[in-house]
Amino acid sequence: MQAVFSRLLRPRRLLARPAWAVALVLWTGATAHAQGFDFESVTRLARERAAQPYRAASDKLPADLARLDYDGVRDIRWRPERALWRAEKLPFEAMFFHLGLYQKEPVLINEVTPQGVRHVAYDRADFDYGKNTLNPKAWGDLGFAGFRLHNHLNTSAYKDELVVFQGASYFRALGKGQQYGLSARGLAIDTVGGRGEEFPRFTEFWLVRPEPLATQVTVYALLDSPRATGAFRFDIQPGVHTTTTVRSRIFVRPGAGKPIATLGIAPLTSMFFFGENQPRKEDFRPEVHDSDGLMVATGEGEWLWRPLQNPQQTLVTSFATKNPKGFGLMQRDRQWSSYEDVEARYERRPSAWVRPLHDWGAGRVELVQLNTPDETHDNIVAYWVPAQLPAPGQPLEFAYELSWQGDEQQRPPGAWTTQSRRGMGYTKQSPDALRQQAQYVIDFDGPALKALPENAPVQAVVSSDANGKVLESIAYRNAATGQWRMTVRVQRLKADRPVELRAFLQHNNHAVSETWTHILLPE
Repeated sequence: MQAVFSRLLRPRRLLARPAWAVALVLWTGATAHAQGFDFESVTRLARERAAQPYRAASDKLPADLARLDYDGVRDIRWRPERALWRAEKLPFEAMFFHLGLYQKEPVLINEVTPQGVRHVAYDRADFDYGKNTLNPKAWGDLGFAGFRLHNHLNTSAYKDELVVFQGASYFRALGKGQQYGLSARGLAIDTVGGRGEEFPRFTEFWLVRPEPLATQVTVYALLDSPRATGAFRFDIQPGVHTTTTVRSRIFVRPGAGKPIATLGIAPLTSMFFFGENQPRKEDFRPEVHDSDGLMVATGEGEWLWRPLQNPQQTLVTSFATKNPKGFGLMQRDRQWSSYEDVEARYERRPSAWVRPLHDWGAGRVELVQLNTPDETHDNIVAYWVPAQLPAPGQPLEFAYELSWQGDEQQRPPGAWTTQSRRGMGYTKQSPDALRQQAQYVIDFDGPALKALPENAPVQAVVSSDANGKVLESIAYRNAATGQWRMTVRVQRLKADRPVELRAFLQHNNHAVSETWTHILLPE
């Protein structure tokens, strides 16, 4: 697996298809025009593709385009006046990304209209090439690196960028007032557990032309990789919380070599550099992260919160459950003063909450945390791993709602962690005694706690695995904020091993908060 996940570059005319797309024409054209194009159409393509040997797309670019560096590629920009659906004054518009540098494999893009499916061809006139000296006339139908959709998300004066699909199976979206942060993916294969991660990619998209008064837009996608294919439908509805309703059917390729060790459903990818539980004294900013924790709502009714970390070595943990109610990488801390970054504005980064729309059966939510030396790389991945893979040729189907949330976001019904800080205050203990100890100060808030009387007997329930010894655990009301505070002090028994901690607040033998679950990293 890669040490870090490089961040994506953020950087219409309807003509004949390119030569590299001829095979796909045979699959899509007749059916789409005769019967209309829908999820079943993409499913047929995915099933047929899975029955055939994998063929990688060409990543050979024209020589003059291949010579461009990062700044040169960034200087190629789509002309907004040529956006798809702008002339029709529809509520959504589509613009496209140019190939170059890191984005070398073209994707096919089509428009689905009442009259049928039409290929959206590359046209050099759609792009402003800036200061570059290029010869686009010789390129033919080059294809695209991806696309973005625009909508009146924040103002009626212009259409904001709403969602981007670019690179492998990555996509990201925004709710009102948000700024791009974490990403989602269509599928993850062997992020851990295998002999190297496989990155499935969307090879073809179908953008459904919206109605004049449409409040959502639909995108179909075909996914392909050496060991799996997939059909996807995305219904994207902008708002305070932009929601992406995803329907997917995954097919495992028969006889595709090494078996899949980890199939990641609804994968989320984010960045955590440092935070309140892991401060960095060299940086003037208190925290730097796109997400500060993983939240899981188990099928058994428990709510879990795991603060994220930037470990020195790769750390993989998981939470087994059956029929999860949801999971997500969340950016709970929404205060500008927590970040003090006038450009990055981490307090505006969205949380991403995955809510299954049917029973997912047995499996686990897996969290992968890698080391990153800076904030320019994604180092956090979370996804659902089903307990069993389907037989080759049999579909594995998942439907879920992916909500891109801001200040108002999914929280447990009772109470939740508002911050967890690591560090000691004044103590009379010797440095040797403190060396194997760690202290956490954890604040909780929520309706279940607010409803308690001032002198309610709230207890801290704390447990550790075999490598830890809980030395102190107390709970008390914080008079300064009205929240409840828990202080936990733990001793690590073996310095080279981690310690897993669990803690929650209890009142009259009933849990009144989510479970804070944390890994004390080895020295």
